[in-house]
Amino acid sequence: MPIDVVSAGIMTTIQDLGRPGYYHLGIPMGGAMDRLALRAANLLVGNDEAAAGLETVFLGPELEFTEDAVVAVCGAELPPRIDGEEHPTWTALDIRKGQVLSFGFLEFGARAYIAVSGGIVTPPALDSRSTYPIGSLGGIDGRALQPDDSLPLGQPGSGATPGISVPAALRRLPGSRAELRVLPGLYWHRVTEDAQKGFFDDTWIVANEADRMGYRFRGGRRLEFVPREQPYSAGSNPSNITDACYPYGSIQVPNGAEPIVLHRDAVSGGGYFMLGTVISADMDLVGQLQPNTPTKFVKVDMDAALAARKNRSAILDRIRDVTAPRPE
Repeated sequence: MPIDVVSAGIMTTIQDLGRPGYYHLGIPMGGAMDRLALRAANLLVGNDEAAAGLETVFLGPELEFTEDAVVAVCGAELPPRIDGEEHPTWTALDIRKGQVLSFGFLEFGARAYIAVSGGIVTPPALDSRSTYPIGSLGGIDGRALQPDDSLPLGQPGSGATPGISVPAALRRLPGSRAELRVLPGLYWHRVTEDAQKGFFDDTWIVANEADRMGYRFRGGRRLEFVPREQPYSAGSNPSNITDACYPYGSIQVPNGAEPIVLHRDAVSGGGYFMLGTVISADMDLVGQLQPNTPTKFVKVDMDAALAARKNRSAILDRIRDVTAPRPE
């Protein structure tokens, strides 16, 4: 039996861990912007970590359940309510047939992930149920949820333990001032030493243009470029390059003015130079930043980036241990 969508919130989409393997065709990986939060929510309700759930931004949906289920809400602190009674996030919750899941006001973070036992089983598109609105792929007709939609559920597993929670120490969210670690990239030499230093010294502010394609930052000093003769087909602005592929997390700075961190649904290539790349361990945090959040970019080397990835993997392993089914 499905879940009935009463109201859809601002931007609620079906997301799993994405569709790797099509980037060379211009189709991004997509999937949850905070992958750790989606994995944790799925583990709490006994799903495979890659099962499809809901990603909701700022304002949650209202969902009526037509069968008993277990739900969990992880990521942003968006308190879930069952028939109006508030419950904790990052916790497996029983919900009964006929009850309605709604949400209180957002307290911090930007995106919450709603997992339901059995997972959402809309038809996959290119091996994923993730919604990619620009390409009209996945989800329900490639779009965000709308009132009166029905969300089909799969067969629940036996691993859910209502009441179990992920400890606060394992919940990764940015603070009131965020730090994003950056590995300088192939085009780092294109800006002057003063500009390189200023990029990391300055405090940047998350702009209003912050979505699944990318996050824009404002408030720092404009970058100065090392003079050169622009290569053929690169365009006249010094921030232009001959078209190149864009790594996930890469930082464009069009006209040297406002950095843009490319995220899950970003295009796969183009003609802006890339200052560097936010390390993979911090990309979940980008998706939880609200507009106007003060942010510092922190320069790291490859060893530090790999150590951070290892630490993030260790956190996920601990979440797996906490949520693993216990023998009766």
